[in-house]
Amino acid sequence: MKKEQMRELTREELQQRKSETEEELFNLGLQKAGKELDNPLRLRILKRDLARINTILREDELKIQPLASQEEKVSSSEEKEEKEE
Repeated sequence: MKKEQMRELTREELQQRKSETEEELFNLGLQKAGKELDNPLRLRILKRDLARINTILREDELKIQPLASQEEKVSSSEEKEEKEE
């Protein structure tokens, strides 16, 4: 997932994605230990995604680049729909 796409998510969605990524990374680590890993590149991708998520969450905590709230997300999606019409 790209950084721009991640910034459009709310804090709760990012935290959920973080836990999913950590779980998948753990499972792939087990597969790697058992030498059953199909796609070793997936490990690198997940580690980078996890680092991006952590960075975005930390920036939000420090108010460097705040995340969109749920209300802002809804209003921006409504604006996009109006522009398409």
